[in-house]
Amino acid sequence: MPLSEHEQRLFEQIERSLAEDPKFASAVRSTDPRFHARRRMIIAGLVVVAGLALVVWGAIDGNTLIGVAGFVVMLAAAAFAIQSQRRAHNRELRAVDGTAARRVRSGGARSSGGLLSRLEQRWRDRPEGRF
Repeated sequence: MPLSEHEQRLFEQIERSLAEDPKFASAVRSTDPRFHARRRMIIAGLVVVAGLALVVWGAIDGNTLIGVAGFVVMLAAAAFAIQSQRRAHNRELRAVDGTAARRVRSGGARSSGGLLSRLEQRWRDRPEGRF
């Protein structure tokens, strides 16, 4: 249902006032999981580079303990980055103040089961006389 001209003007005015409010923008940004995930990914990338530097330093110095420690640091940072990326793609909606949360399902009601339940549902939904 389209909005009337008066409602559109009010909506645009509200949009402008919210866009100009730095306090609101920081509140929305602070609760956005993608913002935090991006920051974590950058930190994880820097730690991976530091771990690589430790590996190279351990190889040049001939100290295997430093090289192994660098590899462990790189592995932990990569795991942290993967976890952050998964959190960024989490399909959870939150209110700005963080009080309400709701899960959003993708693919409709059929995707609640696994592969076998989807195959069974397709078999049941097939046209009669075909198999």
